[in-house]
Amino acid sequence: MLRAIAISSVLLPGLVAAQVAGAQSGQTSPPSYPSPWMEGGDGWDDAYAKAKAFVSQLSLLEKVNLTTGVGWEGEQCVGNTGSIPRLNFRGFCMQDSPLGVRFADLVSAFPAGINTAATWSRTLFNARGSAMGSEHRGKGVDVQLGPVAGPLGRVPEGGRNWEGFSPDPVLTGVAMAETIKGIQGAGVIACAKHYILNEQEHFRDKSSTSEASSSNMDDTTMHETYLWPFADAVKAGVGSVMCSYNQINNSYGCQKSYTLNHILKNELDFQGFVMSDWAAQHAGVASALAGLDMTMPGDQGFDSNNSYWGGNLTASIINGTVPQWRLDDMAVRIMSAYFKVGRDSARVPVNFDSWTTNTTGYLHALDPTRDVQVVNQHVNVQDDHAKLIRQIGQRSTVLLKNTNGALPLHMPASVAVIGEDAHSNPGGPNNCSDRGCDIGTLAMGWGSGTANFPYLVAPVDALRAQAATDNSRFANYSNNYDLKSAQMTAANASVAIVFVNADSGEGYITVDGNAGDRNNLTLWGNGDALVAAVASSNKNTIVVMHTVGPVIVEAMKNNPNVSAILWAGLPGQESGNAITDILYGKANPAAKSVFTWGKDRADWGVDVLYTANGSPPQIDFTEGNFIDYRHFDQAGIAPSYEFGFGLSYTTFSYSNLQIQKQNAAAYVPTTGQTKAAPTFGTIDTSVAANSYPPGFDGVNFYIYPYLDSTTPVNNGTKTPVPPNSQSSSPQPKLPAGGAPGGNSGLYDVLYTVTAKITNTGKVDGIEVPQMYVSLGGPNDPKIVLRGFDDLSIKAGQSATFKADIQRRDISNWDPVSQNWVISSYPKTVYVGSSSRNLPLKAVLNGNNNNGGYGGNGNNGGNYGNGGYGNNNNNGGNGNNGGNYGNGGYGNNNNGGWGNNGGEDNNGGQDGNNGQNGDGGHW
Repeated sequence: MLRAIAISSVLLPGLVAAQVAGAQSGQTSPPSYPSPWMEGGDGWDDAYAKAKAFVSQLSLLEKVNLTTGVGWEGEQCVGNTGSIPRLNFRGFCMQDSPLGVRFADLVSAFPAGINTAATWSRTLFNARGSAMGSEHRGKGVDVQLGPVAGPLGRVPEGGRNWEGFSPDPVLTGVAMAETIKGIQGAGVIACAKHYILNEQEHFRDKSSTSEASSSNMDDTTMHETYLWPFADAVKAGVGSVMCSYNQINNSYGCQKSYTLNHILKNELDFQGFVMSDWAAQHAGVASALAGLDMTMPGDQGFDSNNSYWGGNLTASIINGTVPQWRLDDMAVRIMSAYFKVGRDSARVPVNFDSWTTNTTGYLHALDPTRDVQVVNQHVNVQDDHAKLIRQIGQRSTVLLKNTNGALPLHMPASVAVIGEDAHSNPGGPNNCSDRGCDIGTLAMGWGSGTANFPYLVAPVDALRAQAATDNSRFANYSNNYDLKSAQMTAANASVAIVFVNADSGEGYITVDGNAGDRNNLTLWGNGDALVAAVASSNKNTIVVMHTVGPVIVEAMKNNPNVSAILWAGLPGQESGNAITDILYGKANPAAKSVFTWGKDRADWGVDVLYTANGSPPQIDFTEGNFIDYRHFDQAGIAPSYEFGFGLSYTTFSYSNLQIQKQNAAAYVPTTGQTKAAPTFGTIDTSVAANSYPPGFDGVNFYIYPYLDSTTPVNNGTKTPVPPNSQSSSPQPKLPAGGAPGGNSGLYDVLYTVTAKITNTGKVDGIEVPQMYVSLGGPNDPKIVLRGFDDLSIKAGQSATFKADIQRRDISNWDPVSQNWVISSYPKTVYVGSSSRNLPLKAVLNGNNNNGGYGGNGNNGGNYGNGGYGNNNNNGGNGNNGGNYGNGGYGNNNNGGWGNNGGEDNNGGQDGNNGQNGDGGHW
């Protein structure tokens, strides 16, 4: 057996077992201070040196300007920081979205993340990132707000799951890393979001009646599932991370020192900057000390004309509540990301405007007193990206059912295309703001994670053109509710193709009663009834689904008249062309499902919390690591289609599994300490130097860094802050840390796995072999994905699948030692075409001897339905830390004490009363 790594079983200082173990209502986390300061290393050194030189010449006001947004609609982008006119440095431009440039014209509408993941292609992950990055760069954007690893996809109804990649952390992690490399390789900073546990839209944010929901999580699940793809993002060198709206173990994500300071900046050694989600900051000093580096969009509420930072951050530096080294670290992290991706040479002026499509308008949308000027230059940045979008659309279409070779089509005598989803929105593809409707064909979800379509090829148009080429008779019908007419249209056709959909999006928009999250897992617009009706009148019915995730398909799967089922997801602007290519065999399906298709809503074992169960609502992740296929395996539930499943127009066989042990060095826990916190430059902290200049003509609703008469400044009273939060002394490094992504030894290759994949069919095709590992423990999932590749193989030929097993891949997180360990349980490797079709297996050599050895041929078989019990490590409701702070800046002690238990979120009100409103809590 493999031996466990010998590490002390004593908890690290400041950690309480009950606080890092449980997933239960009222759960808290231990505070972690001070906020780690940047030190460079691993690809950051050159950028760090440039950033230090730049920041060293800045004044206090200029440093604050880098960290604080100018307010919603203050400039042309959805997020903008203040500028440094003295150095001719314009503020940063942050712009959505994870699938294109939001609020702009002459841009591309790329396939959603969930489609991109379904290609299982590192090459396409990277190419899409690069293309999106180049379009953002061409519009003048500094930071693209994507990619997405949160939500991961815990609940299938989750409204924004489609923005990310997959509920599997490894697949999402690879997609995150490659997308980030593509975006940043194009000269734009990527932003990994939403960190972390933002898994549903209901109650995600603070309202007038309740605090935001708390996602309650045990430490093991955090590391083994939800943190995993963010670790991959950090290792890939991501420049920024966006903290999320929700609370995490009952404190807000943008002021939670445990997740920002302890995990992200210390354990994962993140060198970039943390920005808030828009209006996700709920405190000033508290968020600064807990690790927030940039507040977006800068004002406390959209267009509220006040800020937790801006002049208040200036005051907190002057009065010493926030030390200079913390502000300098914010600024250096921001500028290091800027220099790392080459923004100093890639920048062009912002040439679009988020608030108007007109050529001319107000530069500051909320200030009509300023002159009208050109705000949209209508720069075309699309290049030839339509080809890539069409390719990803093809490669992401999952063929779920294909009875008796119904597909591909070959010059059928007649074709009927039925369903609203096949047709265009009569008002145009951008008719609904942020795609907040479900009219016509669905090619992206709704919310801020969208972009304007330059055009949208509707399936009916592409299929009509193909029918004309083939001299096939063609008919179409778009009304989903007139089932009799739909049946008549389909009755005499050689093939009836039914298009159906299911939509979701961000919670600020409600569509058909769905407030972001889906209310159910059925098809929208009477889709299930439409499929049944058409199938009753045509024995060659093909169903194409444009959905944001799984729907219940068991009825159509078992309907003998439904000859084929395809999931086309959210394919972007080339939707109709891509699906036509697949239906007619111009492209061979190669996609694999990135989620499990259950037979019943209850099969997933988790659901959205739709009704508040308290204030704040408590979302307990008691299922632990067992989400999606891991839960189905553990609970013994047979799905309609399993994770990783997808058919082709050809067939493949698997053989000759080989595992080669690599001579990796022993794992060495990180030890030692950081250097002391540095400061950069000398700042003038006098009130006079940091107040509004006489006669200053400010823009309406604009956030400035200046002090004014309402900004409290220290009069000698010291504001209490969390212990150690202001310390600049060298700090201990974490055993699991020491390098971006965590301890570098976690990424050592221990084994290399190979297998022979043969195309046994008559046409060329692409196969996606998948490698799974059984960690062997009683609380482990039955199998977990650990590797994959996409192999293009000609008919009758073979290719070699190769995947490395890194130390992290066969390790478990130990919440006691706070490190990764390899347990003594036997580890088994499986290779196959899906999570339940794994014909090859081999047990890893327990003695870890040199040399390779063969696997067990085809003895793996399909996975059964057994499993292990839940890993519900419910700890106690510890209250380490106590209440911190009884006021805000200086002597502005107008807030009361928090009442939620001790941690970052629970001290006195921190921020501004009077004109600036109440701040958040420690």
